[in-house]
Formats: sequence, C-alpha cells, structure tokens
Amino acid sequence: MPQFTSPPKVLDYNIQVWEIVRQIPAGKVTSYGRIAAMISAPIAEKAKAYRAFGARWVGGAMAKCPDDVPWWRVINSQGKISARPSAPRQRELLETEGVVFDEKEKIDLKVFLWEEGKESDSSQPTLL
Repeated sequence: MPQFTSPPKVLDYNIQVWEIVRQIPAGKVTSYGRIAAMISAPIAEKAKAYRAFGARWVGGAMAKCPDDVPWWRVINSQGKISARPSAPRQRELLETEGVVFDEKEKIDLKVFLWEEGKESDSSQPTLL
C-alpha cells in the first residue's frame, strides 16, 4: 500500500476540517477519525487509503488551525488527549467547559461525544 503523508489540496482539506471543528459545541468532543469520516475521500485517493490515513490528515490540519477553531475539542479515538506539549492546556480548557476525565485520563464518549446534527442535546453539561 502506498504511504500518503498529506491529502491532495491540503488547504482545501484543512478548511473542511476547521469548519467541522467550529461546529463542536462547548462541553463536547470528537475524534480525529470521526472528523475524517465526515469528509469525503479526496478524488485522487482510494477510499480504503483515506480511511487508513484520514485521522492523521485531520491531525495535520488541527496543528495548523486558525485561532478561532476550538482545537481542544478534538481528541483521540480512545477518548484521551494525545500526548504533546499542549495536552495540559487542552485538558484545562475541556474541564472549564464541563468535560470530565476518569481515573484513566479518559473522557466518557457516551456522555461528551459530539455527533454532527445533534446540536440540541439536552444531556450536555452546563456550567451554570
């Protein structure tokens, strides 16, 4: 299988990622892979290859996101914050929004997962 390191038309792809992330409400999270699944495979790529590398491409887009993109609401598929220098800040921002971590540093995705199209989720925790 060929090794893809970034999607074709990187800026166009990144913009799609950022638009999705801007929709995630405070107190909710989603994963890199879930975001990748919301974006059609680039025409030049086969769907199987995109499924294999899409989460990495989303991660690349998030590393370059503009200031108005709530980057802290994107976590890994295990419900954890990926290890990197900004991890403590990411956790702080999520906790400020009411996201709870368990003793294994995981977020309960049954409670805090954002699913596109379910904006009026009454189970979303509030800060007030």
